[in-house]
Amino acid sequence: MLGNSKLECLFLRIALALCILISCLSFGNAGITSTFIRSEWPSIDMPLDNDVFAIPKGHNAPQQVHITQGDYEGKAVIVSWVTPDDPGHNTVHYGTSDESYEFTAEGTVTNYTFYKYKSGYIHHCHVGDLKYNTKYYYKIGSGDSARKFWFQTPPKIDPDASYKFGIIGDLGQTFNSLSTLQHYMKSGGQTVLFLGDLSYADRYQFNDVGLRWDSWGRFAEKSAAYQPWIWSAGNHEIEYMPYMGEVEPFKSYIHRYLTPYLASKSSSPLWYAIRRASAHIIVLSAYSTFVKYTPQWHWLREELGRVDREKTPWLIVLMHVPIYNSNEAHFQEGESMQSVFESWFVKYRVDVVFAGHVHAYERSYRISSIHYNVSGDHHTIADKSAPVYITVGDGGNQEGLAGRFKDPQPEYSAFREASYGHSTLEIKNRTHAFYHWNRNDDGKKVATDEFILHNQYWGRNHRRRKLKKHIQMVIDEA
Repeated sequence: MLGNSKLECLFLRIALALCILISCLSFGNAGITSTFIRSEWPSIDMPLDNDVFAIPKGHNAPQQVHITQGDYEGKAVIVSWVTPDDPGHNTVHYGTSDESYEFTAEGTVTNYTFYKYKSGYIHHCHVGDLKYNTKYYYKIGSGDSARKFWFQTPPKIDPDASYKFGIIGDLGQTFNSLSTLQHYMKSGGQTVLFLGDLSYADRYQFNDVGLRWDSWGRFAEKSAAYQPWIWSAGNHEIEYMPYMGEVEPFKSYIHRYLTPYLASKSSSPLWYAIRRASAHIIVLSAYSTFVKYTPQWHWLREELGRVDREKTPWLIVLMHVPIYNSNEAHFQEGESMQSVFESWFVKYRVDVVFAGHVHAYERSYRISSIHYNVSGDHHTIADKSAPVYITVGDGGNQEGLAGRFKDPQPEYSAFREASYGHSTLEIKNRTHAFYHWNRNDDGKKVATDEFILHNQYWGRNHRRRKLKKHIQMVIDEA
């Protein structure tokens, strides 16, 4: 047993040393453009009579059930569901046993119209004062139509709390979408960081827009009812359709998918922040105003000042439009947000920025272009203080893959491939996390791109010395 422990310790030290060495090198021409070509299913939505869209049995049974974090610290959830026929019961019964529910919480109910479509009754219920690292069971509905689910709360906020996030973007509701969701559900991920573009209902017209929001809600329920999905909005949530008399941006999305924006002092549900385990997660809105002095700009400046890397060392940013993208699709669309926020990402040493929008996968080295200006002076350099930028817009929607990359591959691009899939980020402690991108290879989960991500805060030399002293004190006390 002692020999095995020594070998494991030696292996970990070697792996960490190699990653530190690699992170210190400037990028070169070592980026990879994968030549893998897959024969994906057709990029068309599954028919509405497919089993994945099945309506639950029972009169007025709750459907489209999903949860998200309900506060800033991870001790609350928002439970949401739809009843199709009438408001019904608006109570969540919950507890730590599946045989009895000790507590209840009352929610709110709303609905909306879109063209001539009238939504079902949309319920949102805040369930708070939860214990960390605890499995809760909950029940919604009544009588024969009642439905039961469960979720696990995260560990308490702690710099060494381990946690595994899934990352999915641009999902849609095709057979490729189903493959992505099924593979993610086998990954061991505990919470989804969703990068925008949910249902692609805006690809339809008239009443079918609302119907496709309903079908997507039933499709995602198999995961979203059991673990939080942290939402961000994409362009397909805007739904600006004046020919149908619909000109209110994000109308369907905001009615259906609540976020805990008030807990982070945001003025909009489209940008907000949460803390979960050892991570501080910031969600930005690429389709809301963000230039200097706007509400989102003011909020982000204040939120970055509230980040405490001693408690939540992992600083993660979610947005829909990628800042760095070498694909022909949506090329340079993220430069306006880059010109406003990139210098802050470098200043505050953000660990990783996840984006969607481009229907392919790409990962950068640690880079910055903080001397960018609108006259076209755009020089990208290796930057140890910068985040890694990762595009995961390959969920499987009906628009298909973005298969044309810029040639030659830019020096900042480490790996890129046009295939469907999802990612996971497994935080191990305050110093490192394991990242995987998994390709959906014709029914098999294939780990295609993976690396060890070193924390930007605790990776700095003086913080390493501080951590070494802390570890020695723990050993001496033991």
